[in-house]
Amino acid sequence: MSKPAVLFVCIHNAGRSQMAAGWLRHLAGDTVEIRSAGSEPADQINPVAVDVMREVGIDITGNTPHLLDTEDVRDSDVVITMGCGDTCPIYPGKRYEDWDLTDPAGQPIDVVREVRDNIRARVEKLLTELQD
Repeated sequence: MSKPAVLFVCIHNAGRSQMAAGWLRHLAGDTVEIRSAGSEPADQINPVAVDVMREVGIDITGNTPHLLDTEDVRDSDVVITMGCGDTCPIYPGKRYEDWDLTDPAGQPIDVVREVRDNIRARVEKLLTELQD
């Protein structure tokens, strides 16, 4: 069986989706294909998101925000949106989830840590479901 592909989408692809991709890569290794994208990508990853992920031993500094395109969605089995709403194309047969998470942009580090930990719990649950 081919490995499942998960796409994380948020508006700027600079915080939530990058942290989620980092967690899934950390927890699943190469058992899952991981993508992340944004409907309006930022120029760079949120430095506070980079810092809070580094605190838990995950390096996302090499990632760059990527513009969401229809191929990203078409080639994924699970599409997880984080506050980008209707901008994500819908394909039949895909599993869609919307994770209601605070946007870490401009937030103090304590809030970004909470978002990071919330994302970890959701990624762990997702990984369990993918492995079943």
